[in-house]
Amino acid sequence: YLVLVAIMLLVIITIIVEPKFLSGENLTNIMRQFGPLSFVSLGMTFVIIGGFIDLSVAGIISLVAVVTVSLIDPIGQVNALIVGIILGAFLGFLNSIVLISAGALSQAEALFITFGMSAVYSAVALIYTDGATQHMSWLQTPQTVFSSIGSGTVGIFSVSFIIFLASLTLLWIFHNKTYNGRSISYTGGNKVAAELSGIPIKRSVVLIYTICGMMSAVGAIVLFSRITTASPTVGKGFETNAILSVVVGGTSLKGGKGSVLRTVLGVLLI
Repeated sequence: YLVLVAIMLLVIITIIVEPKFLSGENLTNIMRQFGPLSFVSLGMTFVIIGGFIDLSVAGIISLVAVVTVSLIDPIGQVNALIVGIILGAFLGFLNSIVLISAGALSQAEALFITFGMSAVYSAVALIYTDGATQHMSWLQTPQTVFSSIGSGTVGIFSVSFIIFLASLTLLWIFHNKTYNGRSISYTGGNKVAAELSGIPIKRSVVLIYTICGMMSAVGAIVLFSRITTASPTVGKGFETNAILSVVVGGTSLKGGKGSVLRTVLGVLLI
């Protein structure tokens, strides 16, 4: 619990230096800033527990952001939101198909392949927008849904933080209370033993990358809802921060051990 101790010490020192740190307005602002990285890190947790790595999240965030914003006027807010999440899940699924097809079942192999996939997704985002940043203020359709996600509150809690708590709860239940969720940990612990025990390794690979892609999409939506712009390079740097948050939180890079709850501590410290 050294991470928790470190967080507590940081909070105590900050309160001494600046007492307004505990104001409701500041805490709400921290919750908003907490959003994008936390969603990406939750998805990355499953990938690392499964014994893999995913560097494509930067490209997924960028592509989902520009596509979702561009679709708000043509198909409406809710439809654009749904398409964005589905796109993220599909890109994660595509990662798993490429890995399985290439026979890449080690972390080192996944590192190089997902790095390449990130370059592909980033390139598509640049081509899709001609390299231009999209501003939500240019849209004619009201963005009430995205405004609520980006700056809305329920009491002292930001809407994005409530979405995060719901996602955290669902993912924790999936990981700890379902067969497929527990299979991910067995796969990361020892792929050979897991396969000999009847656990479908390829299904676990599909699950972890699809979850990571979907959570990256949610992170992208929360991000551009807050900053009100979508750049084809907006996801740059999220992959390293997400991996760092997961590892600092206590999930083993070797796979097999970890928890989304510990990842939350890692994100808080980062």
